[in-house]
Amino acid sequence: MKILIPVDGSVYSDNAVAFVASRTTLIGHEPHIVLLNVQAPLPARASRLVSREALDDYYKDESEKAFKPARKILKKAKMAAEEIAKVGTPAEEIAKVAEEMKADLLIMGSHGRSALKGLLFGSVTNAVLALTKVPLLMLRDKEAPQTDALSVGIAVDGSKFGTAAVKYAIKQLDLFGGQGAKIHLINTVSDYAGAVMPDMTGMALPALSEDEVVELQKSEFAEAIDPVLPLFEKAGVKPKEVCLVGNPGDEIAAYCKKRHLDILVMGSHGYGRFKAAVMGSTATRIASIADVPLLIIRK
Repeated sequence: MKILIPVDGSVYSDNAVAFVASRTTLIGHEPHIVLLNVQAPLPARASRLVSREALDDYYKDESEKAFKPARKILKKAKMAAEEIAKVGTPAEEIAKVAEEMKADLLIMGSHGRSALKGLLFGSVTNAVLALTKVPLLMLRDKEAPQTDALSVGIAVDGSKFGTAAVKYAIKQLDLFGGQGAKIHLINTVSDYAGAVMPDMTGMALPALSEDEVVELQKSEFAEAIDPVLPLFEKAGVKPKEVCLVGNPGDEIAAYCKKRHLDILVMGSHGYGRFKAAVMGSTATRIASIADVPLLIIRK
């Protein structure tokens, strides 16, 4: 597995490195880990005041400050990593390296801010998400898990994006602790019980009986999860099937909190750099109200 971890010496990037260092099953399969530090170029006016050699030394020293704590974390876990230092726009360089190395996973730590401010994961993380389709794990300010086997939620909705999330999770099962991982296959169905219709006097009456509501929800749930169940069966994985009712973003976020899930895996179409729905509305809603790490699989 090829993993790219951008580092800047902050506690957030250190958490991303520590996450990989905690993956015992994955380490056993000797993943290819790349640490990347991107230095923003100094203003042209300042650059002209020093020699090229002095400028290069400055960038080198700053990158070393970022690599040093990450290197220490990996060394303790007896893991080796390639180190790449770049100068340029962080998001663009991160996306470029991820594509060039054909990364299987990009991991970024992020402080996370209000969705209303447009900085849900920090400006760099948001930009990277828009610039690359490499699977991106956003850890927020979460510390590394204490156990190798993780509780993993996979949100599906019957679309190809949900199927892509399932396929990725199965293919990279070692990332989550191998066969020891606890998989929660989650789908949110409509709350048909809220449907009403007026009678002859104009009063609102339930449009569906309780039995009809249950049958509709069962049918909707089956349509979403039945197509991916054979994938789990082939991999020898038995997921916990979870049917939630209501608004997908709110219900999935609440479930993640209640069950203390370690990661939520979601597929997303993405709309591009200048759209608010790069992650899709459900993922954005979950990110705004829950601190669960999100693994976004782009298509």
